[in-house]
Amino acid sequence: MIFLVLFLSELLVTEAVTCNVMELIPCVTAIMTSQPPSTSCCAKLKEQKSCLSTYLMNPNYKPYVKSPNAKIILKTCGVPDPDCCKDSIKKGHRG
Repeated sequence: MIFLVLFLSELLVTEAVTCNVMELIPCVTAIMTSQPPSTSCCAKLKEQKSCLSTYLMNPNYKPYVKSPNAKIILKTCGVPDPDCCKDSIKKGHRG
């Protein structure tokens, strides 16, 4: 019984991601050149994927998030394009 309670409590714990664009430093080379993304870049993109739409709405980050290389990197890493969620965020929904 104790094991079941511990197991269920672990399932209910969610890890909150702090949106910090500096976490994407491993992706700079891939964004600025046409080199494929590193495994650490893909890991950080997956970790920060819930933040990408926020970065897209920031005029300082938007050119990088919208760049052709960024689109390729997202696809290569299997991370959804933040354009898909932009409208739902404006309506107050995150997804």
